Amino acid sequence: MVSEALHWMVAHQHAQPGLGEISEHVGLSEAHLQRTFQDFAGVSPKQFMKFLTKQQALERLRNGETVLDTALECGLSGPGRLHDLVVTTEAITPGEARRKGAGANMSYGHGMTRFGPAMVGWTDRGITFLGFSHSKGLEAVLKELQGQWPACRLTESSRQTGALLERIFGGTSSQPLKVWLRGSPFQLKVWEALLAIPPSAHCTYGQIAQYLYKPGASRAVGTAVGRNPISWLIPCHRVITSLGTPGGYRWGIDTKLAMIGFEAARSSGHRAAA
Repeated sequence: MVSEALHWMVAHQHAQPGLGEISEHVGLSEAHLQRTFQDFAGVSPKQFMKFLTKQQALERLRNGETVLDTALECGLSGPGRLHDLVVTTEAITPGEARRKGAGANMSYGHGMTRFGPAMVGWTDRGITFLGFSHSKGLEAVLKELQGQWPACRLTESSRQTGALLERIFGGTSSQPLKVWLRGSPFQLKVWEALLAIPPSAHCTYGQIAQYLYKPGASRAVGTAVGRNPISWLIPCHRVITSLGTPGGYRWGIDTKLAMIGFEAARSSGHRAAA
């Protein structure tokens, strides 16, 4: 229900729909929707809408200039960096990259998340793929997973999928989530830089290029961001344009805006509580 409400709110954000319109769309009473949404995001649906505005995005973009610079200067985006203390990264070796996953066994499955249906792939070395199917459909997302690891042996494992998605989106596990990445050296550097962006900030492609000491590589950074294989955990949704607009997103712009709004609402609530 929350996922449906989020996608509908994003699609109709310019009309600034009220609680009554949202509750009518999802088929719940206003009181039920208000309680459930408050539990999910920490704010009311009306308050959530404000975090989707351009002005809010520009404020978080300005904040990101300092936050990302400090994080990278401290070396927080290096190999093995813990993102929010729950993610550790490992890259495949050059030999493994050439084999494109040959000899590796990968499990995958799909289930519902707060941002809509998602597909996750993993091996015994970590999570290798996470994509959302609200816009593309599950079949298209599966093809992207297969294209990323063409020589891997894929096995659907519905039994384990639910528990893994709960760990990813529930945020209740004290054990780090391991991710296993396949990409070029430049892509790996970009993805590691993304891990340094906290939920309270946004950055541009140009800013990331500057921090990687490649000021002319904004377009290459954008390509690397777009090929991030593990959405949400590696937060490519925190990269927006210098004008405060969301830019593109591999899994649909409404999914990206739902993520941005959720994180902004949570961050605002944490600051208020402090």
